[in-house]
Amino acid sequence: EFLKASLENYVKKLEVSIKILRMEQRSGLIRARLRGAAASTGQVITFLDAHCECTLGWLEPLLARIKEDRKAVVCPIIDVISDDTFEYMAGSDMTYGGFNWKLNFRWYPVPQREMDRRKGDRTLPVRTPTMAGGLFSIDRSYFEEIGTYDAGMDIWGGENLEMSFRIWQCGGSLEIVTCSHVGHVFRKATPYTFPGGTGHVINKNNRRLAEVWMDEFKDFFYIISPGVEEVDYGDVSIRNALQGIWRQLQDFPWMLMFNGLLSPIPGGIFSPLFLLQIRNVETNQCLDNMGRKENEKVGFFNCHGMGGNQVFSYTAEKEIRTDDLCLDVSRLNGPVLMLKCHHLRGNQLWEYDAE
Repeated sequence: EFLKASLENYVKKLEVSIKILRMEQRSGLIRARLRGAAASTGQVITFLDAHCECTLGWLEPLLARIKEDRKAVVCPIIDVISDDTFEYMAGSDMTYGGFNWKLNFRWYPVPQREMDRRKGDRTLPVRTPTMAGGLFSIDRSYFEEIGTYDAGMDIWGGENLEMSFRIWQCGGSLEIVTCSHVGHVFRKATPYTFPGGTGHVINKNNRRLAEVWMDEFKDFFYIISPGVEEVDYGDVSIRNALQGIWRQLQDFPWMLMFNGLLSPIPGGIFSPLFLLQIRNVETNQCLDNMGRKENEKVGFFNCHGMGGNQVFSYTAEKEIRTDDLCLDVSRLNGPVLMLKCHHLRGNQLWEYDAE
C-alpha cells in the first residue's frame, strides 16, 4: 500500500531530488543494485537495504573516509531495529565481519591486533575482513575498476563475501566507520521465496565466489558443504579474467594472513592444521554436530564420508572446532559440549597423538 503512486507522492515532498527506478521483472537485489549504480552519476555510490533508518550525520563520516582514500570501502555501524516493536538498539563498535568455511557471514569480536593498530582510538575506522553487505559506500570509479557486482549471481546471498574478498585482493580496504550509524530491521525469516529454492540460489552464488576468488581454500568449502560441487554455477570466464588482472597484487591466502585469519597468527579463526572425521573404529560411528547449536552436546552418527556435519577442524591451538564452536568437556566422563571458543585451552585443549 506504500508503493507505486504512494511512494512517488512521498518522495516528491523530500528536499533532495529522488529518482525511482523500477525493474521490469523480478531480478533480485544484485541486479537491482547494478541497475541503480549504472544510472547514478555521483562520485560515490551508497547502497542501503530498503528496511533501514539513517541517523543524523550518518553519511558525512563515510564520505570523509573515501575522500582520504578512494579505495577504502566503508560501512556504518549497523544498529538493530526490532522487527516486532521497531525498538532501536545501538550496534557495537567492538565487532567486525568474518566468515566460516560454509561461506556464511559471521560477526566476531574485534581482535586485539586491530585495537593496537588504532592505538585505542575508537573513533578510527575498523578494518574488517568482510562486510554484511547491505549498507556501504564506495567510490564509483573504484567500484567499476574492480568489477561492480557479479551479474551471474542470483537474488542475494554470497555477494557480500564475494565483494569483500575482491576488495582486499584488488588493492582496496574494507572498513567500518564507527562515527556512522544506520538502523536495520533484522527479520527472523525472509518473507519471499527464491526461484529454484533458497539453497540452490545461495549454493550457486557461493560456487561462483569460491571458484574465482578463494584459490586452493575453496576445498575447505566443498568438504564442509557436501553436494555443492554438483550445483551448476554458470560461466565465470569474465570474472576469472578480472581476477587475473588483479592477481599481481594479492591472493586469497594473503587476504587471510593480512586480516589475521590464518595460522601462524595465534587466535586466527581460520587456522586448521587438519580437517578431521573423528571415527570410533569399533562401531564405525563418527562424531557429528547433528546441526545442533551452542551449549548443546555433540553427537554420534553412522560415518557417511560426505563431510558436512561430520567434518571438524583441529587447530594450531589444539582445539577441535565445528564452525566457530569448540568441543569442550568439563568432567572426566563428559558430556562433550559445543561452546564458544575461548582460546584459553583448559577444557578445550585436545592432544592428538599420530601414533
